[in-house]
Amino acid sequence: MKMGPRLDLRQSQSLVMTPQLQQAIRLLALSNLEIESFIAEELDKNPLLEMARDEQAPASDAGDVASEGLGESAARDGFEGNDSHDGIDGELAPAEPQSADRLFEQGAEAGDAPLDVDYDSETFMHDSNADMGRGQDGGLSMEGGVSGVGGGDEGVDFDSFAGASLSLHDHLLLQAGQCLNEPMLSVARGLIDQIDESGYFTGSVLEMSQRMNVPGVLVEQALAAVQGFDPAGVGARSLAECIAIQAREADRYDPAMARLIDNLDLLAEGKLGQLKRICGVDDEDLGDMVRELRGYDPKPGLRFSAERTEAITPDIFVAKTKQGWAIELNSASLPRVLVNRSYYAELSRDAQDKTSKAWLSDCLTSANWLIKALDQRARTIVKVATEIVKQQEGFFLKGVEQLRPLTLRTVAEAVEMHESTISRVTSNKYLSCAHGIYELKYFFTSGIASADGGEAVSAETVKSHIRALIAAEDAKSILSDDTLVDLLHAKGFDIARRTVAKYRESLGLGSSVQRRRQKAIGGKSG
Repeated sequence: MKMGPRLDLRQSQSLVMTPQLQQAIRLLALSNLEIESFIAEELDKNPLLEMARDEQAPASDAGDVASEGLGESAARDGFEGNDSHDGIDGELAPAEPQSADRLFEQGAEAGDAPLDVDYDSETFMHDSNADMGRGQDGGLSMEGGVSGVGGGDEGVDFDSFAGASLSLHDHLLLQAGQCLNEPMLSVARGLIDQIDESGYFTGSVLEMSQRMNVPGVLVEQALAAVQGFDPAGVGARSLAECIAIQAREADRYDPAMARLIDNLDLLAEGKLGQLKRICGVDDEDLGDMVRELRGYDPKPGLRFSAERTEAITPDIFVAKTKQGWAIELNSASLPRVLVNRSYYAELSRDAQDKTSKAWLSDCLTSANWLIKALDQRARTIVKVATEIVKQQEGFFLKGVEQLRPLTLRTVAEAVEMHESTISRVTSNKYLSCAHGIYELKYFFTSGIASADGGEAVSAETVKSHIRALIAAEDAKSILSDDTLVDLLHAKGFDIARRTVAKYRESLGLGSSVQRRRQKAIGGKSG
């Protein structure tokens, strides 16, 4: 065989993900609020994209509009069935869109035809849950849904009036500047830098002394001064020291209380008899001391946490109507985007060289594709949410006890999409219904076999029964895991003891021994 270099032609097939396809896939996994940030970035990059104003005529004046794709019209693509609770006989709207998988398969070759829809003339524009029932306070009132969520521009956002909260470190530094003088002030500032968000001093007095080149006595004095600051208990090096500081502040730090604080581990284990002997008190005094301890804050610094709890904004509304179920996107959090074709025509007349024309053409193609991707995203989310409501109708009617086992594959087969598409659609999306706000992933749970051979039940349903049984147990008759298994079996759940223990721990509920000790301590202090 002759050896030597040569050229060969080889033909092969491969799947290439275009940038437009990657963008469409990425948009599916984003929540409505993340979509808003994404669109803001696109507006900065593409001069042909604009945010639609309420008074602006979308189709006639400016061009193509997508209120995150279809505005309310896509949001109302739910299903309507009879008013019976036996099942849902409805179906999706006749104008069935192509699936997201099909859109992804088409990629950039799907064409750049604009979505010329005059949404101001759509009949859906003023009959959605996001537009109806809006009171003077801008709140949203839905049948069986959420009140006060997704208000319009006229609504009062009381959170916006909240000023910047003072952090724990700033609060302590302010007190140090008012109470201390140099050189103790400098040492106190160094100590405050090593206090964590819970209010505990995490450093070492010896290391601080060596680093600042000051006597250890001065560091101890500065730490004692910091421990006298507000909130009570700040600057402690352990839980016992934190509780002791608060007891001194309340003038309750007597010898018996000191011994109780030194033996918090015995209190946690419920060894009340041993504690009475150590503290030299009777049942009544021990109960008073335990009740006093419960009034102290084990993490005093958290009240100054700079992090603000953000309310969850639902992406989808589900409400029961006379015709069936109404399923819609939260239009209050969906920006309306348009393509300014008049501006495109003006730029086209001024563009002379090929580079400018090519760039302008790319901008138009990108803008059209973005609107199509947003449109398809809206349709896909509503389609998947509709199927979830069909599969979990019992939950939406009666609550968590009627939650059924459900997998991504079941929904994927029903809506004729891939499991990965369903996974992206249900990520970071929240649904609001009469029972509260839930992540879409919540409705996908594993199943527990029925004891009588009937239909399997959801793991969340079993957890709700375990929580209810433990909440109703008598302090004198704590339910063991074996007893819980028997009670659940009587309810029709075929479940093993180790599964009960796993579910109980996931709910944050202690074992029977731990609960017995907690109830014993609660009885002493009650």
